[in-house]
Amino acid sequence: MEKLNLAIIQTHLLWENPKANRAMLEEKIQSITSKVDLIVLPEMFTSGFTMKPDKIDTADGPATLDWMKSMAKAKESALLGSIIYQEGGKYFNRLFLVTPDGLVSQYDKKHTFTLAGEDKVYVAGTDRLLVTYKGFKLCPMICYDLRFPVWSRNTENYDVLIYVANWPKPRIAAWDTLLRARAIENMSYCIGANRIGLDGLGHEYPGHSAVYDVLGNPLVYSEKEEILYTTLDKEHITSQRNKLKFLNDRDAFSLK
Repeated sequence: MEKLNLAIIQTHLLWENPKANRAMLEEKIQSITSKVDLIVLPEMFTSGFTMKPDKIDTADGPATLDWMKSMAKAKESALLGSIIYQEGGKYFNRLFLVTPDGLVSQYDKKHTFTLAGEDKVYVAGTDRLLVTYKGFKLCPMICYDLRFPVWSRNTENYDVLIYVANWPKPRIAAWDTLLRARAIENMSYCIGANRIGLDGLGHEYPGHSAVYDVLGNPLVYSEKEEILYTTLDKEHITSQRNKLKFLNDRDAFSLK
């Protein structure tokens, strides 16, 4: 494919209530009438950014994954977002990318948010995820990962960098700035999917979900509760990289 149709669901989240969040998100997903290839949900979309994962039933992770499979199949669109997932007696902030044919890819958040104590509750991941879907190589990450350009560096020629987040209002200028920077320095589309509204601790999230092209130009942006739509064009990536060749001059290094 040469184009990828995208929907970002920028929404409030119900605090530590997976069943209600799935029902709310299912209604929003079902409201999408245009043909989309990828639907992006926020970080911890079934619970909000809670540091008390023990309040979430251990069966909820697999139940949510099954729900994602069902929704992906029904909408003929891939779903992407992170949830609390328990495995081997440990908790993870785990991102899943589920395609309509049921293929599941996963990524555990590398940079746990120490300011909130996430590092004390959730086990950090060690590996990046790269997934080729409909001709586009995707690199999905989670929230705080955005602050670390080495981890995000385009060493493997991905096409699309994706961040799902619960990024709060006091530091939203950093979110806006870093999303654009990641697009420019990596010559890739950069997608940021943030939540909106208040969480159970009183933290406010202002949205600012956005998509930037490889030159850092905004394609969509929003500060309200809504579904954002845009189309990614493979020719835009190819033509700009061939014309400018900035990635040819990148520093050579390994993350291992």
